[in-house]
Amino acid sequence: MEKVGIGIIGCGNISGAYLTAMASFPILDIRGVADLNRELAEAKAAEFNVPVKSIEELFADPKVEIIVNLTIPKAHVAVAMQALEAGKHTYSEKPLGINFAEGKKLAEAAKARNLRIGAAPDTFLGGGHQTARALIDQGVIGQPVGGSASFMCPGHERWHPNPAFFYEVGGGPMLDMGPYYITDLVNLLGPVAQVAGFATTPRAERLITSEPRNGERIPVHVPTHVAGMMAFANGAVVQIIMSFDVAGHKHVPLEVYGTEGTLIVPDPNKFAGPVEYLKKGGEFEDQPVTAPYADGNYRSLGVADMAHAIRSNRPHRANGDLALHVLEVMEAFHTASETGRTVTISTAVERPAPLSQSIVDGRLAK
Repeated sequence: MEKVGIGIIGCGNISGAYLTAMASFPILDIRGVADLNRELAEAKAAEFNVPVKSIEELFADPKVEIIVNLTIPKAHVAVAMQALEAGKHTYSEKPLGINFAEGKKLAEAAKARNLRIGAAPDTFLGGGHQTARALIDQGVIGQPVGGSASFMCPGHERWHPNPAFFYEVGGGPMLDMGPYYITDLVNLLGPVAQVAGFATTPRAERLITSEPRNGERIPVHVPTHVAGMMAFANGAVVQIIMSFDVAGHKHVPLEVYGTEGTLIVPDPNKFAGPVEYLKKGGEFEDQPVTAPYADGNYRSLGVADMAHAIRSNRPHRANGDLALHVLEVMEAFHTASETGRTVTISTAVERPAPLSQSIVDGRLAK
């Protein structure tokens, strides 16, 4: 199959994971990396033995078909719009945008140009999550009833070298970590219909303890503790907590409850992890994970699937409709908190097709 040219814009902390994983997918032809900071792009290009280009050169390269947008969240839509204007498909790091209105404009622009948009996370395509999806589809838990999703930590200023953007508009735990959990839940249960929730900001500033900015204080402009409920179109009700204000806890990342059993789903920020199943009246037991991509960090699997979809003329799985739906759900928690009302979700989305178990050595089936 003919390779698909890839241009990467943004050479920050996450780009290394993408470039490492892209080597697993023969269909991806990395035509160049670019960043507003030329030195950063040159260092990344040298580390991974790929060309360094300017942003303008990537947009002008006729062999670049997909722009992989790894910029900071508040730049996602602007860069993606530029890609569309240059006639390129675009795939963004999560979230799709920092608010639903701009995400919707991006989706409309892509459809008007007959171009594809995609967005992380693609971890739901990993073997652990696809195994959980298959068990639910087989009916082992019975009728889905509900679940719980939990991400709680003391904050990213403990480890990230430049954590300020996590606390600016477009940051916060819901937009940063919520995409992993909500996308996986849509993969498992289908679309969200309604949201209720509360969002708080316990601290007005944060103390950085990571290097090189150790000791610096940064202001907080977004809620850093968000809790609420999601009512899914299939009737399931899931509780969720996303927080940068919790010292520690004993919750597992993701559980799904049904009338006949319960599933413990792997961490949605990872492709792999154990899947546990409890049959009503029994005890939790590990389930065999036979689906592919359960043995490493395949961040860019969604890009590879998108590339194969372009060549095969089929829908790609980490698609714009899914990302827009998740963005609307995440924003709804803040709206619900501000208004004191339950928010009805306007977008509808189909669950992405399961990833074929016939995938071997990075080759994606139709």
